[in-house]
Amino acid sequence: MKQIIKKFQYFILGILCCGLIVACNNTATVDNTTNTTESNGRISFGTTLRARTLDPADSYDLAGMNLIYNIGESLYTYDVGTTELVPLLATDMPTISDDGLIYTIPLREGVKFHDGTDFNAEAMKFSLDRFMENGGKPSFLLTDIIEEVTPTAENELQISLKQPFSAFPALLAFPGACAVSPNNYIIGEGEFKPNELVATGPYKLVSFDSDSAKLDVFEDYWGEIPSNEGLDIQIFADNSANLYNSFITGALDVGYQSFAPEQTVSLLEDAEGGSFQALEGQGTVISYMSLNRNQPPLDQLEVRQAIALIMNRELMVERVTQGLSEPLYSMIPSAFDVYQPVFEQVYPDDNNELAKELLSSAGFSAENPAQIEIWYPSTSRPRTAVANTLRAIAEQQLDGMIEFQPQGVESATAFSNLSQGTYQTFLGDWYPDFLDPDNYVHPFLSCPNGNDEEGCIEGGAQNQGSFFYNECVNELINDARRTNDPNQREQDFREIQEILGQEVPYIPIWQTKEYAFAQNGVEGVAINPSQTFPFWTISK
Repeated sequence: MKQIIKKFQYFILGILCCGLIVACNNTATVDNTTNTTESNGRISFGTTLRARTLDPADSYDLAGMNLIYNIGESLYTYDVGTTELVPLLATDMPTISDDGLIYTIPLREGVKFHDGTDFNAEAMKFSLDRFMENGGKPSFLLTDIIEEVTPTAENELQISLKQPFSAFPALLAFPGACAVSPNNYIIGEGEFKPNELVATGPYKLVSFDSDSAKLDVFEDYWGEIPSNEGLDIQIFADNSANLYNSFITGALDVGYQSFAPEQTVSLLEDAEGGSFQALEGQGTVISYMSLNRNQPPLDQLEVRQAIALIMNRELMVERVTQGLSEPLYSMIPSAFDVYQPVFEQVYPDDNNELAKELLSSAGFSAENPAQIEIWYPSTSRPRTAVANTLRAIAEQQLDGMIEFQPQGVESATAFSNLSQGTYQTFLGDWYPDFLDPDNYVHPFLSCPNGNDEEGCIEGGAQNQGSFFYNECVNELINDARRTNDPNQREQDFREIQEILGQEVPYIPIWQTKEYAFAQNGVEGVAINPSQTFPFWTISK
């Protein structure tokens, strides 16, 4: 437990950090013990997320994928509320050839699309080919991996890969890789249908526009019928105040994604008093700092290590996210068994004395401070707060040996410049495409083209702005992708995380928690780590 004087310092520090928390006038405690939504068997659901498109081959935002997840079905999915991969339109996990290149997948029989068309191997091939060939935003997920999709029987599919990829079944759980009716779609570059979705899931789409969506139960669904009679979804696009007010007045059965932090805190307090229910789930979105090893003074390991040592995650979580996230000590979230808290072990939070020793050994002092710019998207309030908090920590705790200079930049410009090596450091968030440790390692650390002198010339590390290059890490990543031995994969990921802690190309900061709120009398609400939200379990 920290000493009182230390707590006081952090209190003062929090005051110095600008832009950390913006007050909201929608946080009054309410008494809402009576559910005023109609009990007609349908669920009223509120969100601020507006889907750009419902075409699975082009949807690459959370709002769209969440609807696709409930209307469509992929070959594999995750058991509700977990990261455990299970068959969906497949009947079993795939059989994999000895060279790891051919996946043979048995398919479910007796499945129909919403238009009455039969689902079979040809329909699944059509859907995967369309996902790849129509050239939508997420198409690279499969085109980078799949060589060919071949029906080998009426209800059996064979998928040939370009190279071994042991996380491939997890990739096939991506909502956009769902089956769509061949009678309603065509294959062709740019041929998309943004406002409709004809798939095989437990719900069929009745209507969809910018403000709402309506889902009815699919009566010919092959599996267990949903616990409700359908969903009426209200979209409060980018307006958490309207979402908040609609929920607390009982106009909504369920509210999810996204309340403002102060609204979430208020709702949690009211839920403790019995006004309604609060559901918490483990998130898999991470926040981190990327450090460019090609830009001085970050080309010195001691400087990168010093920054890791002053990264006070408890303070960040308390001041920036109001306790609605949890400290993260690896780039792989704790939802995965392979998680190793290497930064907690090697760089204990708030170790300012050791940080000063490292900076001194690197040649820096109050008279010759290390000057480091912290770049971040200017519209991101949390990342603005992190940058200002780090600046305040350096000013108060490091005797002027580091001068952090927060620099906001427009998002599109930021991500364009990141891979060009423009920034010394960059604060980012990572939303996984699929739930496997590989998706937190390969996009950040892989570098097929690079060397020790220049760093990463081409690859994930270059794209993410760290320019990290380590041949051993490249070999470990490739080995983890080739092997289907879970024990070997675990060992590979453990070694990767250890090297990450030694070299510090990135500093993990926090991982999200997910919250949903439901009126009393509503049951079966569950939150997936992937941030998809199952509608079919909800009843009232």
